[in-house]
Amino acid sequence: MDTIIKHLVEITGHRDHELLNISVISALRELTQAAQARVLDILVSGQHIFVKPRISFEDDKLIVADEGAAVNHNGELISHFPDLQKGIAEHQNVIETLDANGIRTVWLPIWMHDKVHTCLEITNPATYNQNTKEVMNGILIVYRNFQNLLDYSERDSLTGLLNRKTFDDNFSKILRSAAGAEAGASTEDRRMDPDRRHDVREKQHWLAVLDIDHFKRVNDQFGHVYGDEVLILIANLLRSSFRPSDKLFRFGGEEFVILLRSTSLEDAKQIFERFRENVAQYNFPQVGTVTVSIGFVQINPYEPAVGIIGRADQALYFAKSNGRNKTYFYDDLVANGDLKIEHSNDDVEFF
Repeated sequence: MDTIIKHLVEITGHRDHELLNISVISALRELTQAAQARVLDILVSGQHIFVKPRISFEDDKLIVADEGAAVNHNGELISHFPDLQKGIAEHQNVIETLDANGIRTVWLPIWMHDKVHTCLEITNPATYNQNTKEVMNGILIVYRNFQNLLDYSERDSLTGLLNRKTFDDNFSKILRSAAGAEAGASTEDRRMDPDRRHDVREKQHWLAVLDIDHFKRVNDQFGHVYGDEVLILIANLLRSSFRPSDKLFRFGGEEFVILLRSTSLEDAKQIFERFRENVAQYNFPQVGTVTVSIGFVQINPYEPAVGIIGRADQALYFAKSNGRNKTYFYDDLVANGDLKIEHSNDDVEFF
């Protein structure tokens, strides 16, 4: 009982989803004395569903997958796990399978609003009786409730996107990832491996700021109820247009921010432009056509966040001032002479 209470205190003491996941899988692993325990991401990409390990305990070693790895490798198709696929399709809370070698696997999908994005996996539990199942179920109830509380504090109440106060932490993770990738590719590695040098140069992280054009006119003409519906539908289009590893924020009003991970410049341009076109082609109820303007920049891991956001804002402002319903990359505007930068003696940039 003392061990269970200790785990519950630890689970409810976190304010971070990843630490919460580590705590709950640690508790279940210790409770069941499992040979292996994992937290799996259930990723939807087009018409396919993938299963990708996020956190694993193997031989008492904790392994946390790089969040950016989801961009380049979606994991395994869920069809490779037919019992798991069937259990999720049937909305089961506990899914069990026993293979030909007598190894038992227990999957615990975490259902949130009738959808599952996370699944806990216990392999070959030594202790797995009715009492253990009841305790596991209690831990999962606490886990789900606390996940909901974290989501409530981190997400915009209208659109369900991440809110502004979560931006700093997510942006810091992006910076650490970018700096780590750059440091990992040493000068010698890049000299010896031209392909790696090309990959490091091409795959970058990007920040975009987008703004709904003439949104005040929507509120004035149709009322705030329809204005709120436009915001909700824009958020839905964002979720369907970007990957689970990308981060989507509502900064307030009609302004949104996107953190796009591990993508080449050409792909980033296509992704942002495709989203802009999707919005322009969407028929918003009562309102009709709505457009957005987008400005984006490459994330430099050694530049302050205020400078990166400032450059994206400059590109957005140029789009708003030059016809709206456009996407601009900051560096292109500078290269074309549309934005001019003057450097003062203390290296502050002026526009």
